[in-house]
Amino acid sequence: MKPETFTRIVRHRLTAGTLKERYWAARKSLALSARLLRPAKGVFALHVIRNHLRFLFGMVQPVNGQTRERAKAAAAWLLRAQDATPDRGVSHGYFPCDPGNGNGWRSSYPETTGYIIPSLLDFAERFKDDTVSSRALEMAAWEIEVQMASGAVQRGILGEPEQQAPAVFNTGMVLHGYTAAYRASGDLRFLEAGRRAADFLLSDLGADGHFRTHGTSVTQHRIKTYNCLCAWALYRFAEDTSEAQYEAAAIKAVEAAVGQQQPNGWFANDCLADPAAPLLHTIGYTLQGILEVGILANREDLVDCVQRGTGPLLARMSPRGFLHGQFYADWEPAAFGSCLTGSAQLGVVCYRLYEITRDERYR
Repeated sequence: MKPETFTRIVRHRLTAGTLKERYWAARKSLALSARLLRPAKGVFALHVIRNHLRFLFGMVQPVNGQTRERAKAAAAWLLRAQDATPDRGVSHGYFPCDPGNGNGWRSSYPETTGYIIPSLLDFAERFKDDTVSSRALEMAAWEIEVQMASGAVQRGILGEPEQQAPAVFNTGMVLHGYTAAYRASGDLRFLEAGRRAADFLLSDLGADGHFRTHGTSVTQHRIKTYNCLCAWALYRFAEDTSEAQYEAAAIKAVEAAVGQQQPNGWFANDCLADPAAPLLHTIGYTLQGILEVGILANREDLVDCVQRGTGPLLARMSPRGFLHGQFYADWEPAAFGSCLTGSAQLGVVCYRLYEITRDERYR
């Protein structure tokens, strides 16, 4: 990392947000560290320290030949996360340092359960695992139970009805799950729930092609470019119903996202909290949404847009596959660490680009 980039990141971290916001962020971080140092958390603390040292000294390396083994381990972990909840949703995650949380598992999380469903159904088909398929359909049925009356999906982890607030991105992700479940089972319940979700997305789409209801878990900027991933779910739903309004809305949403792309490939307004330094996670959402709609609609211009946004990232990837977790508008790193979800998403995007272009750089 260049010295000026290092200085830029430190300065940005020290000045971003209000003084009050920086104070509470620092206090939250210190409280988490204090809980990690408690004797009861010793085993987990050793894992954290070991993993940080492996990262700092460049000891994390890919292991050839373990893809199948690791995919099965990941699927098994997701099923454990489902078993950890009192319902059939998937836990928000395992956080052993949460205060007052006895076993470390949080409540079910509708958003991520939504796109875990197609992942597990794909896994089940590839590995001929009927148990995994059945568990994924249980998740989809649970999503129907907790769907809001408006058709939307609530933000954050599962909460009481009076505490729920709709979030367009979460709705799009659960629509992915409904569509996958309907295609796998033919059960019309999933198609009907998908229609309610799709209609909410249509009602939320503004004349400018941007969705408006972001939910209260993120900063309230008018535009969230990564919401275009919902367009992929809308387009897939349009394929199942043969209703043109859903396809038209999907195209409108991705074209609005393309309008946020700068000449160097970077996307504006593309972060949960900090538009000046978007996460690789949300960059990945944007690239995937535009790409998948571009493929389905046979739109080469949309695929070209994704290639412009992918190239600068690949140029900044280290020989061992490391990518920084945030980027400024000139594609300089905006974080010292990585973003594992974003790296995984970029891997998916590159594999898809390879499938349609046969360009070995992406593979």
